[in-house]
Amino acid sequence: MSPPASESPFVSIDAVSFGYNAKPLLREVSMTAPRGAVVALMGGSGSGKTTLLRLISGQLRPDAGRVVVEGQDVATLDRPSLYRFRRRTGMLFQFGALFTDLSVFDNVAFPLRENTDLPESMIRDLVMMKLEAVGLRGSAGLMPAQISGGMARRVALARAIALDPPLLMYDEPFAGLDPISLGTIAHLIRSLNDALGATSIVVTHDVPETFAIADRVFLLGGGRVVASGTPAELRASDDPFVTQFLHGSRDGPVAFHQPAPPMATQLGFGGPAR
Repeated sequence: MSPPASESPFVSIDAVSFGYNAKPLLREVSMTAPRGAVVALMGGSGSGKTTLLRLISGQLRPDAGRVVVEGQDVATLDRPSLYRFRRRTGMLFQFGALFTDLSVFDNVAFPLRENTDLPESMIRDLVMMKLEAVGLRGSAGLMPAQISGGMARRVALARAIALDPPLLMYDEPFAGLDPISLGTIAHLIRSLNDALGATSIVVTHDVPETFAIADRVFLLGGGRVVASGTPAELRASDDPFVTQFLHGSRDGPVAFHQPAPPMATQLGFGGPAR
């Protein structure tokens, strides 16, 4: 459910610009994520979606603009404050990023052991509750090499929610999954977000599953937000960029070929070879 209009957004990105090695990637990007909402960041590869997650988590600092989470300007936090802030965030990395030498149980227990002084008996109960939430309580004793890719993603999700964080971030949670696993993960993202009262930011290319769970979608292109709205609003849009992305069309504003000199010039026809 969307928050009252008077309530400030949980995450606010205000005119943020950022580049790598002096090459601009994001140009005055602005967006908000209301408390309790599932917000999707979509766009072509290299459009800066994952970079935005890194800016929100404080791994990177913007060249200009502000990233504000729960009223805190993330770029101004000192190291102890940044660590405290990160304990209130959960991150599902692309392909899960489980610790391969730890069991399913110990992967989920890791943030609890690192960030709390809870007794092991309570950690055990909490881990089992999180694994039950993702349907994998019966796999607690298995190693990551013994479970499927879809199961590994669910274990990573259980780890991300271990501390009941108010902010959850997902980097390509659907990549490489079969249709059943994809649908399961999408359902879990929505249901766990609602159960925790969290705010979720999802970086993804998968249009059908994302539109089924997102409250709001921001579409990135050329370093900027080219469109935003509810899934229904974007489906109704006649913006060429939006329609090309949603339908996966080859023809449109996003060119298949990158800018380059004429082929004949590069092959040395009609002039001296280089």
